[in-house]
Amino acid sequence: MKKVAVVILNWNGVKLLEQFLPSVIQYSPEAKIYVADNASTDASVSYLKTNFPSVTIIENKANFGFAQGYNEALQFVEEDIYALVNSDIEVTENWLQPIISLFENEPTTAIIQPKLLDFKNKANFEYAGAAGGFIDKYGFPFCRGRIFETIESDSGQYNDTFEIFWASGACFFIRKEIFRELKGFDPDFFAHQEEIDLCWRAFNKGYRIKYCGASTVYHVGGATLESGSPRKTFLNFRNSVWMMLKNLPSSQLFPTLFIRMCLDGVAGVRFLLQGKPKHLWAILCAHYYFYIHMIRFLRKREGHQSKSYYKTKSIIYRYYFKNGKIFDINL
Repeated sequence: MKKVAVVILNWNGVKLLEQFLPSVIQYSPEAKIYVADNASTDASVSYLKTNFPSVTIIENKANFGFAQGYNEALQFVEEDIYALVNSDIEVTENWLQPIISLFENEPTTAIIQPKLLDFKNKANFEYAGAAGGFIDKYGFPFCRGRIFETIESDSGQYNDTFEIFWASGACFFIRKEIFRELKGFDPDFFAHQEEIDLCWRAFNKGYRIKYCGASTVYHVGGATLESGSPRKTFLNFRNSVWMMLKNLPSSQLFPTLFIRMCLDGVAGVRFLLQGKPKHLWAILCAHYYFYIHMIRFLRKREGHQSKSYYKTKSIIYRYYFKNGKIFDINL
């Protein structure tokens, strides 16, 4: 049995499979390739059966979204390392070797992300994960190579191996036993920030998360849900506060959440001033879901929550008031 399973989650993405699956097959001789199909209504499954008979198809019974979609499919995958790869990822030659070596040499490393560059502008990092992710005290995510809307060009500045807080779900490597120990992604999230929640839970258990700059992939981004979508705004804001409710240390839980909710209010006013009332409504709906499910998510809290989860107190303050638009190791 091969060591790595490359698992691509698909929903009505036959055109993406046609464009990107060949590179995955060509450059992944160390891996077994799976496509987990979320009950597509297009020709995805028949296309795969006709054109890529070597690919193993796992057919989910419904469109479970990203989180539960992977949870359902990975029950049937037994390779030691899972490589969860978006259907809009182009991989490069030898992309797997540095990742495999890192897992072999570092038994406490549970999760790894490669360098994520922009498929549409290959000199730039890609928004969804860039060179590895962090969060601030109030749960706002940012990356080496991308802070809010400021995206860096790749000049080799992040060709290192570096410990990070979260790895992008666009191309996410995790040991099988760790994924199962953590009971996978939280299915309530459906999509967006479920990988940060999973990484946070791994971090709380003492596992390490790494970025591997020797491995490069290119990501289209926004291929399944446009970046300007109110639905995406809703999922990001809702899932972020749910994630904090689950993982913040007890001594900081409610004071930190209160400040975060106030900051969300500021974001909502900003959307309104930009002429985007649907995004303000999305934030209000996200907070409504937070309150009605608060007790259930408090019950998901585990025994230990680390106090050292954040890289900087406020990335918003640093970005907007201190002109901190580029990642600094001394944040």
